[in-house]
Amino acid sequence: MSYICSDKEIKKILKKNGYKLTPQRQAVMEIIKKFNGNHLTREEIYLLVKDIFPQIGLATIYRTIQIFEDTGIIQSVYLDDGCSRYQLANPDEEHEHHHLVCQMCGNVMDIKEDLLENLEMQVLAKKGFKVLDHRVILYGICKNCNEKI
Repeated sequence: MSYICSDKEIKKILKKNGYKLTPQRQAVMEIIKKFNGNHLTREEIYLLVKDIFPQIGLATIYRTIQIFEDTGIIQSVYLDDGCSRYQLANPDEEHEHHHLVCQMCGNVMDIKEDLLENLEMQVLAKKGFKVLDHRVILYGICKNCNEKI
């Protein structure tokens, strides 16, 4: 799996789109990389970056995230909780990967396999409809919480 995450790649993408990799943007990217599997919200990213750059404003975080999303460096994830969450974009993935959400502890886990490939082929064959993307969120109880029950 190859995520866009080296500083060199990020600088190249930003430059191509008329942006620079400022120290603030670098700090945001480091937090997103460090906590990539956590699917952080903008506010969570802000609080973590604020430890590195105490003077940074929430508006800077919002703008930076928007730039990263617009340029394809990161992608948003919606988990039906009213928040946009973010993760590194993976140009090798045809579809967004699936998510498991624990309803007890709130933990979010990724499923990398495309579980709907057969369904997509059936939809194309029967309806002539080519699926370009989909999102699957499965809600339940994670292994750790299950062991506590």
